[in-house]
Amino acid sequence: MSQPESSCTLIVGGGHAGCEAAFSLRQNGYTGRVVLIGNEVSLPYQRPPLSKSFLAGSVDDQALLIRPADAYEKANIETRIGVQVVGLDAAQKAIELADGSRLGYSHLILATGSRPRHLPILDSERPLTNLHYLRTFAQAQQMREQMLEGKRLVIIGGGYIGLEVAATALKRGLKVSLIESMDRILARVTAPDVSSFYQQVHLAEGAKLHLNAQLDRLNLDTKGERVESVQLSDGSVLPADLVLVGIGAIANTELAEQAGLEIDNGIVVDENTHTSDPFIHAIGDCCSHPSELYSRRLRLESIPNAIEQARTAALAICAKPLPYRSVPWFWSDQYDLKLQTVGLSQGHDQTCMRGSPALRSFVVFYLREGMVIAADCINRQSEFALIKKLVQGRQKPDIPSLIDDSMSLKDILAQTTTPA
Repeated sequence: MSQPESSCTLIVGGGHAGCEAAFSLRQNGYTGRVVLIGNEVSLPYQRPPLSKSFLAGSVDDQALLIRPADAYEKANIETRIGVQVVGLDAAQKAIELADGSRLGYSHLILATGSRPRHLPILDSERPLTNLHYLRTFAQAQQMREQMLEGKRLVIIGGGYIGLEVAATALKRGLKVSLIESMDRILARVTAPDVSSFYQQVHLAEGAKLHLNAQLDRLNLDTKGERVESVQLSDGSVLPADLVLVGIGAIANTELAEQAGLEIDNGIVVDENTHTSDPFIHAIGDCCSHPSELYSRRLRLESIPNAIEQARTAALAICAKPLPYRSVPWFWSDQYDLKLQTVGLSQGHDQTCMRGSPALRSFVVFYLREGMVIAADCINRQSEFALIKKLVQGRQKPDIPSLIDDSMSLKDILAQTTTPA
């Protein structure tokens, strides 16, 4: 399909979603102007390595780039990096940049992402030189410079980010203490068996885990510039050379709110990523979309979701609509362990295990009324594609066969039934 020469699609957000949307437009025949706008000074880069290989020092900033600089020129994609979008005038179909310039659009894609949730106990907005959040390259670079052998790292939050950084730091010879307010790590996203396995792994590697722990305060130096220790409500004091906060993320919806778009745990979109304004799409971490599989709206923070929604938005703009109905999936690398999660386990009434934690290779399946709704797969890469099919297809497998590691998942899939 060709578009009028005057057509212009602006993409606000220079992450995975924004980058994929720009190139998907070209791949689907969009001939209008494409402008990718990011508030960081770098071209779009991969964020997952920030907590792993980049912190470990095994990759540099150029290796993080999703696409090299010349790829944008070849695809006729304009880039405006290092500039903040400060206004959205939906009535006039225009955005305003911090440098005072104004850009009009035919279509707008909001790929504004999310930002780390900050500690509520901080009395001041003044930045502390050794307190870190991990979302951007600049934040990761600053933290990497402080991650020296023998230093004491305190991590607040026992989710994916905290555990990935703990694994990286321990490999680099740091002393790691991790604080989690719940009674187990990964409690919000995994079953007790998976939490217990990862707890034992991190303890064996030398991490100090503080569970059911409530943060009382941060003790600062006399100048109030850096954290010297972290104090818990039970009086425990954890000395700290650096601190990482990983307690969740908040969707960046400010521009959408300014434009009067509908918000519900993110910018509300339909299955083709349209917002409540027909000329504005939203993709990635910042939006909530309808899920046929889970019969509710979801806001997902994952690279696969960002990429798939970007492609959906591009197809919609090119008048080739293909509804987004992918099953959610995520991954986490810690030590020699690859955790791959497919589906969402909330609402399950049964779990079963295939494989052996002792062998560091197993799957925990989550079922509701006999139907597989999610699975956590640890070092089972060869089976993951088949497990995704079990979840996507709402399969009701024979449980004894499912947990029998000698049974082929391909055979199990062939024998299962899909609910009407």
